[in-house]
Amino acid sequence: MRHTILATALLGLAGAAQAAEGERVQITGEIIDTWCYYSGVMGPPESTTGTAHHTCALWCSAGGIPVGLLGDDGEVYMVLKIEGDDGSASGDTQLRLASHEITADGMLYRRDGLNYLVVEDVVADNGIVNQTHDDWGVIPGFAIPDPEG
Repeated sequence: MRHTILATALLGLAGAAQAAEGERVQITGEIIDTWCYYSGVMGPPESTTGTAHHTCALWCSAGGIPVGLLGDDGEVYMVLKIEGDDGSASGDTQLRLASHEITADGMLYRRDGLNYLVVEDVVADNGIVNQTHDDWGVIPGFAIPDPEG
């Protein structure tokens, strides 16, 4: 019985140590609204990036939806922290970066098929470069003010 408990404890510690290992990376991509990107509530993933989705991305971030970094490689990296801000994973702490193309330097952790990113430094902030209004208009459509209302 003791050996089973000890073996289980050691395996648990080995798993925790494995999960804690990260890889230093620099990733360039767009800061996205993860809820709309994954849920499809506002359309396909292409409609939830760039200028077309900027207003909604601000609302979601302010409402506590964690931001992600959609890398140029097509991968989504869930952002856990940006530049020492412990509140990065929720709340309106990243409104200044919504829809911006950035280059992030930090630590990448992978677990259960997900990419988690702790951004230590935003090396470059190119602003909003993904102009998507021509293709998608404004997503969501009700974000456009009613001129008569």
